[in-house]
Amino acid sequence: MTGKTLLLGQTLAYQADPFAEGPDAARHMAHGGVLIENGRVQAVADGATLRTAHPDATLHDYGDALITAGFVDAHAHYPQTAMIASWGKRLIDWLNDYTFPQEMKFADPAYATEIANRYLDLLLANGTTTVCSYCTIHPASVDAYFTAASARGMRVLGGKTCMDRNAPEGLRDTPQIAYDQSKALLEQWHGYNRNHYVITPRFSPTSTPEQLAALGALWAEYPDCLMQTHLSEQVDEVAWVRGLFPDARDYLDTYEQHGLLGRGALFGHAIYLEDRERDRLKEADASLIHCPTSNTFIGSGLFDMGGLMAEGHRIGLATDTGGGSSFSMLRTMAAAYEIAQLRHNPLHPSQLYWLATQGAARSLHLDHLIGNLAEGLEADLIVLNLSSTPAIAQRAAQANDLWEALFPTIMMGDDRAIADVWVNGKRVSR
Repeated sequence: MTGKTLLLGQTLAYQADPFAEGPDAARHMAHGGVLIENGRVQAVADGATLRTAHPDATLHDYGDALITAGFVDAHAHYPQTAMIASWGKRLIDWLNDYTFPQEMKFADPAYATEIANRYLDLLLANGTTTVCSYCTIHPASVDAYFTAASARGMRVLGGKTCMDRNAPEGLRDTPQIAYDQSKALLEQWHGYNRNHYVITPRFSPTSTPEQLAALGALWAEYPDCLMQTHLSEQVDEVAWVRGLFPDARDYLDTYEQHGLLGRGALFGHAIYLEDRERDRLKEADASLIHCPTSNTFIGSGLFDMGGLMAEGHRIGLATDTGGGSSFSMLRTMAAAYEIAQLRHNPLHPSQLYWLATQGAARSLHLDHLIGNLAEGLEADLIVLNLSSTPAIAQRAAQANDLWEALFPTIMMGDDRAIADVWVNGKRVSR
């Protein structure tokens, strides 16, 4: 039996950044094909041509459905799965009333395993094939997450969340414990199967300078790992940081002083940036992760996509579940569009879809492996039904081009639009 698989349908790939090149950065084929072998994309070309050249390939004909890279979620909190859409709180109250009590439950390895499996199944149902997630302070939460991902063949990123102040006793460690446990987990999981360990201080208010310094030292020892945290999400949070770190020049400086700024740093939110922070983030080639449904749900503010892209920042897109109110990257794209509209900067569908695939992969420094339909990349793919509901179908039927056909799914689509999912070249049972 051949080891080749051929998917037929419309295809969407990117040859460049649509923020720089416009919609022409994308390559669309109305009758395309994707040849998969050994977990990788071997060719993306005219479907009939590939079918003739590879008659022995196992065939999956999706008709006029759209084959693309799987979605990449660049910032999430899998332990918050069970408390998503909790009502009515600003960030700090929301953490104390909902997040921290939920995360306390992850002291139980069985509970961590249950939620990790539930979470990754929800992601796959929504077409997300890679995620970068915070775990909890408990090493078992990291073990459960990477074990569940390995069972599904997914490429995921994550790490133990470290906190040694301004959190309940059961969710605090110490600088030394944070360093020791993070190092042990890193050495166990980083590079195992498709797992990437990410050094993870939650954010400056929940880490003392000593803990931030310890994690900065760990990152210096393992510079091939990424580091994730939060930055300038809400106005009152920024003021809180200013009071906790009176000697810091700004919020970013609380990380920079302790070795937590550099290429491979992932900063979630980044809404209220000062000029110095914008300059240093760009100079360091750090990634900024836009979390639009979270920013609206918790009332944080409006991310400056237009201005930051114009400055050349590395930007990814993310659900930020459970502060974000959806597991779907389609809904996340819709929210990003709405926020950009409020800033008088309409995003084209080509830009939105790039942010959720190649852009997010680029923010995680994984665009050489995932995030696009291209020869040699890993075959993490999804198939979109562009007429998944009557409301979407009647609008798509009037489309004059791909973008008019795709945009209704971006704005109104959900898991019903995900016709199929392929992870590492294998079809996911649905």
